Order: sequence, then structure tokens, then C-alpha cells
Amino acid sequence: MVRRLGELEDAVMTRVWEWNRPVTVREVLEDLQQERSIAYTTVMTVMDNLYQKGWLRREAEGRAYRYEAVSNRAAYSAALMNEAWSVSDNPAAALVAFFGMMSAEQREALRDAIRVVQLDGPGETPGTPGR
Repeated sequence: MVRRLGELEDAVMTRVWEWNRPVTVREVLEDLQQERSIAYTTVMTVMDNLYQKGWLRREAEGRAYRYEAVSNRAAYSAALMNEAWSVSDNPAAALVAFFGMMSAEQREALRDAIRVVQLDGPGETPGTPGR
């Protein structure tokens, strides 16, 4: 079961995803401090919790760690959507309601995604053209 990230967890993961490289607690702290007053130990605890939950991996560097995302934001969003859809008592109706909430741009992105999935054959990497 995928659990939605909390507000501070999301703020940390957003930076890790956007920077797309191993980061230190200090780097995330300094960026977060541009928006709010927050302690080093708070950021360290949040990042350790994200590591324990499997969202981050880490590698020791001296007395600190460098953290890196295990997956990307798209995978996180997809897992949340899949979780919400799977608990529906009427998945078709849930999809219709979801599609009805989409903007024109989102519907076009959905059409593009469906085209990509339909082009993929068995054993091929998603996003690569099929035969």
C-alpha cells in the first residue's frame, strides 16, 4: 500500500527529485530554510524516515550520508493513482469521474500515454516503438 507523503516529506522529496543527484541533509536544509524556519535535526529525521520507508537510498560520506531517490515523482504519482483506483468498488466509474476532472492538456497527455502503451509489445521497454 502506497501512503501519500506528508507535507514536509513531499518538500524534501521534491528537492531530491528535482535535483536528480545524491544530496546531503545540509543541502536540503539550506534550500528549505529559504521558505521556512526548520532545524537540521528535523530534516535529518525526515530524510532518515524516507530512507526507512524505502523512498530514499543512502551512502555514507564521512560522518554524513548522501541520499538519492529510489524512484521518480512519476512513479510515485502512478502508485498513488493505482492505489486509489484499486480500492474503488466501481473502477470503471472511478476512471470516468477521474477523466472528467482532467484539463484538456491532461487528456492529451493521457492520449499520448495510451499510444505509447499500445505501441509496446511483450518484453519491450515502455516508451519504445513496437514492431
